[in-house]
Amino acid sequence: MSSDIQHIRIGLTDNHPCSYLPGRQERVAVALDPSLHCSSNYEVLLANGFRRSGDTIYRPLCQQCNACEPIRVSAHKFKMTRSQKRLRNKAGAITWQFKEQLDADWYELYARYIEARHSAGSMYPPNRQSFEQFTHCNWLNTQYLHLYEDDTLIGVAVTDILSNSASAFYTFYEPSHPLSLGTLGVLLQLEHCQEQGKQWLYLGYQIDECPAMNYKVRFHPHQRLVNQSWQG
Repeated sequence: MSSDIQHIRIGLTDNHPCSYLPGRQERVAVALDPSLHCSSNYEVLLANGFRRSGDTIYRPLCQQCNACEPIRVSAHKFKMTRSQKRLRNKAGAITWQFKEQLDADWYELYARYIEARHSAGSMYPPNRQSFEQFTHCNWLNTQYLHLYEDDTLIGVAVTDILSNSASAFYTFYEPSHPLSLGTLGVLLQLEHCQEQGKQWLYLGYQIDECPAMNYKVRFHPHQRLVNQSWQG
């Protein structure tokens, strides 16, 4: 861990069932220092394996498991695979725009996504207030990448914009759409990072044992934080 945050105060949650690996117990460390809750310090914490939920900064600190590995993609070195190029070409009719606020009809799309894709997850049943508490942060520049097809909203990627990087926070999309809109959202966030001169796009935690996470390792080159060292 970076020397300037080696001695931060943390609090530990109780153990509770893991959201990703059945039969495992999850525990997280929460950053307690108020001074860390700003954009510049959060970017340092991201580089040291932390994430946020609402205004809370945390990282997994499970007693018998270290399956969660922070993962980030080099925006300026990123090269699309053949399948990603095909997806990008097929998505030629889809328009996209970053906005500071969600469109008025976002919740209907979000509810369909949760009902179809995550009915067994922690976000079920869909709840407008819970989502807003989960995604909103008072001290970050959070943008909402909107995807449209024929002027209809088909996807949203919540993105934290930082000085030298961006963090892909959460994505939801039309579950019946034939294209891989989740992957497309990452490609567009990487494109935005390239346009804005950002070095990294953080994708959260990679869990190799969780099939739903495996899309993250398809973006190259990427690095994983292993034993407090970024490796790739």
